[in-house]
Order: sequence, then structure tokens, then C-alpha cells
Amino acid sequence: MTPPDRYGADVLSSDPHRSGAYAHRPRSTTAAAEPGLVVEEVASGWVGAVVRVEKSGGMQLVVLEDRHGARRSFPLGAGFWIDGKPVTLTAPARPRPESGPRTAGGRRLTASGSVAVEQKRARVARASRIWVEGRHDAELVEKVWGDDLRVEGVVVEMLDGVDHLEAVLQDFAPSPDRRAGVLVDHLVPGSKEQRIADRVRRRPGGEDVLVLGHPYVDVWQAVRPDRLGLRAWPDIPRGTDIKYGTLAALGWPHADQGDVARGWKRILGTVRSYKDLSPALLGRMEELIDFVTAVPER
Repeated sequence: MTPPDRYGADVLSSDPHRSGAYAHRPRSTTAAAEPGLVVEEVASGWVGAVVRVEKSGGMQLVVLEDRHGARRSFPLGAGFWIDGKPVTLTAPARPRPESGPRTAGGRRLTASGSVAVEQKRARVARASRIWVEGRHDAELVEKVWGDDLRVEGVVVEMLDGVDHLEAVLQDFAPSPDRRAGVLVDHLVPGSKEQRIADRVRRRPGGEDVLVLGHPYVDVWQAVRPDRLGLRAWPDIPRGTDIKYGTLAALGWPHADQGDVARGWKRILGTVRSYKDLSPALLGRMEELIDFVTAVPER
């Protein structure tokens, strides 16, 4: 049997005394002194779990607790072992503070202006649902109201055009404990959207459906124009696709659907919170959330 080659084919490629299975003076690695990490302080032989890292006398110390509950502090750095291998302990990374608006008392606010609720476990989804018309509407709702909706357990689904609303609601079968909220574009008197909303209200179960909308042809216009440096959104002639026409009027690329997607991402990126949206959208969305969450949960 051929004995294993301790040095390998290239004896200059590594130092077998410092690395590899036969190393007896292995190189030290770094390890963050996270609470609970068990280490040995080489000079004293003290073995304990990291309790915390603290500053004292202008230096950083790591506090170790042994299995009997006794504690000792040692300078942070080299001189420790983990599982028989040398390590240099470093301070654990500090969590980055959450950004965003806060109340006067320091509590974090969501993008919708609500006080943020810190949840350890996801909430079970409600039976009630909210539908929004189109992907861009869904992305905008998620950015501004996503935190609130997750806390309330409300699922938002995308409606692929208001023409499909009646079929979607027929499959959903709304009831007193299973409400449907719907947000549509261009819900103004005499519009196709208004006629469909009226038909939905007259259907069986219509009292458990709330169809609301904003007056804009497209949800893009619900973003305050000053967020893009505009005094007003451009007036697009009737018969011209609102998205392509808007991009062209702004002087942005508008050759294909890819340009539309990039244009929307650019617009969406200017939205920081509810303050960057039109009140005509804000009020309707808040009404829908109230409507679907007013149902007592079983």
C-alpha cells in the first residue's frame, strides 16, 4: 500500500505544517464573536460560550461563560481556538438600523403611513381578497401597502383587465365572510369600467363586493408628477396607447414592451411613500382594505 503523499505533487504550493490534514500549526482564521459561540482562550485554557462583546478601558473584550455559569473577559482578537483550530475573534456585525419614516416617538412607519407592526410569524391569509387591474397597479400597491396587507393577512391578486372581472368574481363566489375588493383604472361616470362595476353590484353577492377606482386612464398618472420633475402628466390624445404615448411625450425610449417596463420601473422608483401618490388613489385603496378586513375572522 502506497503511503499518502503529505506534500503533494508541488512541494512549494503549500506549507503542510500550516494547512491540510497533517498541519500541526494551522493558520488562524477569523470568526465573529456571536453570542453562543463556544471558544477556548489558549493562554488560560478557559472554555466558554460568548455572552457579548463590550468596550472597556479603550479596548474591546469578549465575555465568555463556562459550563458552571462563571464568566471571564478576554481581549478580542487572536489567541482563541474553536474545535481545536486557531481563530481570531472579531466583533459581530451590527444590524443596520431600519430606514424610513418614524413617529415622534421613534416607531417605524410603513410606506402607507401606518405604524409598522413587527411580526415574528406570518399571518394566515384571510378568505377575503383584493384585485387590482394590471401588473403595474399590483406593484404600486405592494410598494406602498404591502406591509399593511401582510399584517392584515390580505392577499392581492392581479386582474388581467376589467373585462374579466365578472368571470373572476363568479369563480370566487363572494359571501358575507368572503368579501372581494376591486381597484380599477378610469372609474368615471359613463365609462366601460363604470358599467361593469354597476353590473357587478346587481349580481347575486354584489353586496359583498366593493369596486372602487381612480379617475386616471392608467395608474402611472396616480404618481404625483412632481416626483418626475413634471408640472403635470402629459395629455395623451384619445386612441394613442397611454403608456407608449406617455413615454414618447417624456422623451423616454418607447419602441417596445421592454421600454414600457423600464419606464414604469423608473416611475415606480420615485415612489417613497403614500405622500408621492394622488389622494384619488390613496382614499380608494384604504376603503378597500377597510372593506375586506371588516369581516370577523373565524
